[in-house]
Amino acid sequence: MKIGIPKEIKNNENRVGMTPAGVAEFIRHGHEVMVQHTAGENSGFADEEYEKVGARILPDIQSVYREAEMIIKVKEPIAEEYPLIHQDQLVFTYFHFACDRELTDAMIKSGAVCLAYETVETDNHHLPLLIPMSEVAGRMAIINGAYYLQKTKGGKGKLISGVPGVSRAKVLVLGGGTVGEAAARMATGLGADVWITDISLPRLRQLQIELPINAHTLYSNEHNIRKELPDIDIVVGSVLVPGDKAPHLITRDMLKLMEPGTVLVDVAIDQGGCFETSHPTTHSDPTFMVDGIVHYAVANIPGAVPHTSTIALTNATLKYALALADKGWRKACKEDKALYRGLNIVNGKVVFKAVADVFGLKYKEMVL
Repeated sequence: MKIGIPKEIKNNENRVGMTPAGVAEFIRHGHEVMVQHTAGENSGFADEEYEKVGARILPDIQSVYREAEMIIKVKEPIAEEYPLIHQDQLVFTYFHFACDRELTDAMIKSGAVCLAYETVETDNHHLPLLIPMSEVAGRMAIINGAYYLQKTKGGKGKLISGVPGVSRAKVLVLGGGTVGEAAARMATGLGADVWITDISLPRLRQLQIELPINAHTLYSNEHNIRKELPDIDIVVGSVLVPGDKAPHLITRDMLKLMEPGTVLVDVAIDQGGCFETSHPTTHSDPTFMVDGIVHYAVANIPGAVPHTSTIALTNATLKYALALADKGWRKACKEDKALYRGLNIVNGKVVFKAVADVFGLKYKEMVL
């Protein structure tokens, strides 16, 4: 199969869809890999490294899309890429369709096969291709939250760890999944007092046992969240409903419960955000203020640490991408239910129910 690795063109997206080590595995399996010129440069991987393992370097993004049967990338295609995607082309990436009607319509029109990293799900409900980036995003959420807590950045002027004789910051993490746990671990490690919420009592019990003593669990409901907000310095929104829009756990009227300079970090912004007042931001313009509250809602947080993120993502995606290339997407998805669940749009049909429901589109069950 002909595999294409284009350069990411989303604002400050420095990751690349595959490392040279991953490309080497495709070559070893007999596939042809085409990498766009400088695609890996911002992740620390030069063209020469890809050429050394057998990839062919193409001069521009148009060439990659034109020649490739399967595109492997990191972020959803943006408007400039829509016309480049063609009928029957397999696109394997993060899509997050449920919060982007324009992207959804464009991929339906393209006739491509859209297999989304974020909805590849195992029988035990693990999301193996979301986990590594969630781990990065959760850690980065606290690093960024602590940064914007500085007075010079619009925050309260608090040091997250405190110092002897001065209280530490208080962090509320909404959602006890991979992002939430990573955020809680980072925040507790920096010395903050942390409250982490979830609607699953078994998960809360597990977190209570496994997290450090300065982490506290809290059942997630509106009453409990409202009660905590007046004393909280950083709120991390990390609630995920696979393939669907995130629920708004912080509504606009809740902002008045918080002290000015409180920092909201919306890691769920890829799926529409879990703060009502959120809208997507970029690494070049990451924050905005609403009613004195700092909002950080960068839609590709792991893009700020591309070397780490690209290696972690390739480690997770490689076996699935190889299966798709070795067997073809139909056979691979038929044999692996996790990959089957990754199918979102196929040849103009929406085959993932949550995406169809959120936009009122016709849903067609994919039969292989």
